[in-house]
Order: sequence, then structure tokens, then C-alpha cells
Amino acid sequence: MPLPPQKFREAVFQILFTSDFAPIPEEMVAFMMAEMKTTRREIQGAIDRVKEILEKLPEIDPAIADASTGYDFDRISRVERTILRLGLFELLFDPRTPPAIAIAEGIRLCRKFGTVESAQFINAILDGISQKHAAPAAETQVSV
Repeated sequence: MPLPPQKFREAVFQILFTSDFAPIPEEMVAFMMAEMKTTRREIQGAIDRVKEILEKLPEIDPAIADASTGYDFDRISRVERTILRLGLFELLFDPRTPPAIAIAEGIRLCRKFGTVESAQFINAILDGISQKHAAPAAETQVSV
């Protein structure tokens, strides 16, 4: 049975978080299949998404650092940093995900895996970057 988008995003988050420590172990696939009651294909899809995110880190991490004026990038907790990486990937590189959904899902993940207090931080960063990238697009549209 296919994973609903929220559960797929949770799988991506968990794999992305793990990849911050070491390469993704094969045992994790079997573990996640059992925990999420899904197929190898679904988990492989999540791993593929993680690989896409990791390829874009040279663009994503500086955007987080620029938007996070109150915290040094290295001081952001690993949970929050992983949520921001996933959210920014969806905002900047996944045209299928509307910005409002990417932001709302970042907040939801933060409440589930992080803290309620850090949800405000996630919201501020994702919303700020979303508005920053929406502004240039609006300026390039020509009025008739």
C-alpha cells in the first residue's frame, strides 16, 4: 500500500536525519518497512528523495544560514536542521509541493520530532525564504 504524503515525508525526514551521521545502512530499509508497514519500493522512493536533497545541500544550507539571523547554522539542532533541509528542498526544488504545504509540513514534523517551541523557528525560516523567492518571481511577471 502506498504511503500517504505525510508518512512519506516522515520517512524522508528519518532517513535524512540518519544520513547526517553515517551512510544509510541497508538494515534501515527493512526496519522502516516494518515500522511503517509499507513496501521496499516506498522506502526506496524515500531514499531517492534523500539523495536528491543531499545533492542540493550546497544551495540549501547557505539559504538556511542566511535566513537564520538569530542562530549560527552550526547551533541549529540536528532535528530542526533536517526539517529545514527537507522543507527548503520542497520550497525551492519541488514544483509539485505548494509553498504553504511545505511550510505546514515543516511545522508538523517539528511538532512530532522536535519541540513545539522550535516550530515557530521553522515557520519563520521557511516562510521568510518562501517570501524571498516569491518576490523575484512576482517582479518578473509583465503586466499587460
